[in-house]
Amino acid sequence: EQHRFGVEQRARLWTKNARPPHILVMTATPIPRTLAMTLYGDLDVSVIDELPPGRRPIRTVRYTDAARLRLFGFMREQIARGRQVYVVYPLIKESEAMDYKDLTDGYEAISRDFPPPQYVTAICHGKMKPADKEESMRQFKQGEAHILVATSVIEVGVDVPNATVMVIESAERFGLSQLHQLRGRVGRGGEQSYCILMSGEKLSRESRARLEAMCETSDGFRLAELDLKLRGAGDINGTQQSGVALDLKIANPTADVQVLTLTREAAAALLEADPALADPAHRGLAELRSRYAAGEARDFSKIS
Repeated sequence: EQHRFGVEQRARLWTKNARPPHILVMTATPIPRTLAMTLYGDLDVSVIDELPPGRRPIRTVRYTDAARLRLFGFMREQIARGRQVYVVYPLIKESEAMDYKDLTDGYEAISRDFPPPQYVTAICHGKMKPADKEESMRQFKQGEAHILVATSVIEVGVDVPNATVMVIESAERFGLSQLHQLRGRVGRGGEQSYCILMSGEKLSRESRARLEAMCETSDGFRLAELDLKLRGAGDINGTQQSGVALDLKIANPTADVQVLTLTREAAAALLEADPALADPAHRGLAELRSRYAAGEARDFSKIS
């Protein structure tokens, strides 16, 4: 789950060794900086683009509050079939600064619409005591709870094959990689699974683009490319993982993948033939490399 770590955190892992080790990073959705590094040639990539045997693609739709009764009816249908449901919120409590659905109110509303003892609803968020959180997860994994109301703490490491519905409230509040990771909590068994993105009526252009992309594709790499386009690549030679445009005069990393691949191959071949760039024909490249090396000092022991 490489996207869950910062650049310096990852660097601290490999600097524990006397000799820098080989590194294998894994993620369903590469963050912008990581994707930019693959385009630039700093990472070799293996893409696993097939579902495990017996699994079906997850159906993803976007609803607004006007469809909430329809959503609850669908949840009841799935529970009646013996399935389980996640409902994820971006916030634990209501925020004055942000007008988004919150877990506290959501849990109360779901408990009213899905009353006990017919329905059992568990709750899980980052501010709970570890023992309470573990008990909620145990209830859900063992099938004792029909619905798990949670924050994005369940984004990774949760495997409940019987859960077939992921409802994400205020989905516009989440980034593409988070949305894709949350969607990946369902579809782990042989039954058809669903991801329902609940959002407001009015969305920014960027939010709309994110949610439309989620409905159109389950391809983590395509989503990562859109994320790179929307958020910027970050600093390849620094620690910022998004939000910084790549300093390219002409090329566009998301549109010119083939050009970057050819450039990488040409650079590798040139350096293999002339590692020191001593050939007079390579004098210009040697000067550029010297100017770059003499530029802003960077501590690469903190960069991964």
